[in-house]
Amino acid sequence: MTTKISSENSPSSLPVAKPSGAADRSKLWMAAIKPPMYTVAVIPIWVGTAIAYADTGVLDWRTFLTFLLSAILIIAWLNSSNDVFDSDTGIDRNKHHSLVNLTGNRALIFWLSILFLLLGVLGIVAIALWQQDVTVLGLIIACCILGYSYQGPPFRFGYLGLGEPICFFTFGPLAVTAAYYSQTQSWNSPSSFAASVLVGITTSIILFCSHFHQVDDDVAAGKRSPIVRLGTAKGATWLTGAIVLVFVLLITFAISPLLPVATLLMLLSLPLAKSLSDYVNAHHANPSNVSSSKFLAVSLHFWSGLFLGLGCILSQI
Repeated sequence: MTTKISSENSPSSLPVAKPSGAADRSKLWMAAIKPPMYTVAVIPIWVGTAIAYADTGVLDWRTFLTFLLSAILIIAWLNSSNDVFDSDTGIDRNKHHSLVNLTGNRALIFWLSILFLLLGVLGIVAIALWQQDVTVLGLIIACCILGYSYQGPPFRFGYLGLGEPICFFTFGPLAVTAAYYSQTQSWNSPSSFAASVLVGITTSIILFCSHFHQVDDDVAAGKRSPIVRLGTAKGATWLTGAIVLVFVLLITFAISPLLPVATLLMLLSLPLAKSLSDYVNAHHANPSNVSSSKFLAVSLHFWSGLFLGLGCILSQI
């Protein structure tokens, strides 16, 4: 399946964004590297491991730290390869902090992304060898395949508006379950599934927020993101609904009890959730302002996941 790009909007006919001389290149590089986004790798591993500790009272530090480093490297692959694939469609023509636009060298970024992937998978292979069990490797390979399908040819499912479901399953059920299994070699954990749903939704919220400020570029490149389909006003309403759903599910899971009651500690992230919802509803139609909403979404994802994991650990203590 491929995305059709009209000839007038083809990559070759669109000007490539170049940082102006006045631009602070160090800030552009920081924006390109996206340090805050690496919490997307950290939180699923942290939460899955915390639930494993709550269930067993045992923590394998070697596996946890190796998994954490591998996940960070795999996210580095996703971020850099997405810049490569977006450069091919021209959707990043106005994105000054694209790695490809900053370096002017698509091949370099492509092969660097492959190196990140190989190193990340190598860490997961090490875990599989230590445990004589390939289950975790299989789960992470599935994550990588889904991650590639988001922007990679010939799929480019993100251009069809399927990025959020892909994000949900990759960083929710698959990644959290893999982290849990790496500690326990067991599937028998309703808590792991419940927590993975919460992490999956908050991760998808980050991607959802990243669409608000680039509607024009998405339309020009033929990308049917949720915000292109819904419009920014309705998208802001959907965002509020997703945020409310996270906390309704949290309370439901803690009462049921699919999750330990102590995971209600995650409610401490409610002020961040309200700030994100209020901000997007106020600025959804202003690209220059609403672009920062994705960083508010990253903060919500990080702190809600941190408190969720801490609640699991406190339940064991």
